[in-house]
This record gives sequence, C-alpha cells and structure tokens, in this order.
Amino acid sequence: MAPAAPGRLTRRAEFLRVAAKGRKVPMPGMVMQALARGDDSPLRLGFTVTKKIGGAVVRNRTRRRLKEAARLLLRTAPARGADIVLVGRATTRQRPFAQLMDDLQRALRKAGVVHGD
Repeated sequence: MAPAAPGRLTRRAEFLRVAAKGRKVPMPGMVMQALARGDDSPLRLGFTVTKKIGGAVVRNRTRRRLKEAARLLLRTAPARGADIVLVGRATTRQRPFAQLMDDLQRALRKAGVVHGD
C-alpha cells in the first residue's frame, strides 16, 4: 500500500497552534515549525510566506518551491503524527533547489519528525 499523502493545514487557528506550541527549526532556506500530534494520522503541512518577502508573484514562487521540496522529500520519507508549517524566507527563492531540499531534510530530522537514514 502506498504511503498516505500529507494533508494540509488550512485554518489560521491550526497555524497559530503550531507556532505557539511547536518546535521552531530555522534553516538557511526556510523556517520549519513542527508540532507532534501524538497520533498515527498522516502528516499535515502548511505553507506561509509574508508580504515582507515581496509581492504576490514572489511569494507564490517561494511557496511553490517549498511545496515541491516537501512533495519530493516526503514521497521518499513519509512521516506521520505531526503538523508542520514551512515559512518562506527571502533566501528561499534564490537558494539552489538541492540545498533547499537538504535544508528541509535536516529540519525534519532535527525536529524529530523523520529519522535519519
């Protein structure tokens, strides 16, 4: 059976709960906030990029890069029982994609969401 695809965080309250109670893991290409839910449900992801980063085109491109990195990485290393918010930084847009993927992988390990190979 294929691993369950990650769900999405959609409500502001969910983002705020992860920010308030979760673990913050800053990386050069992003900031990850992770909150263990204590269940075995599929991982839920949320993405946010503030207006400080730029206009709508810049923010959407930054968000798309984070989504693609998460999609590719979590396809090979599925995780369960956590809510994760990926916060885009100004450096997310210019960071080479391989390094962005590495940032995400290290952040997931540091937060204890996935374990090392």
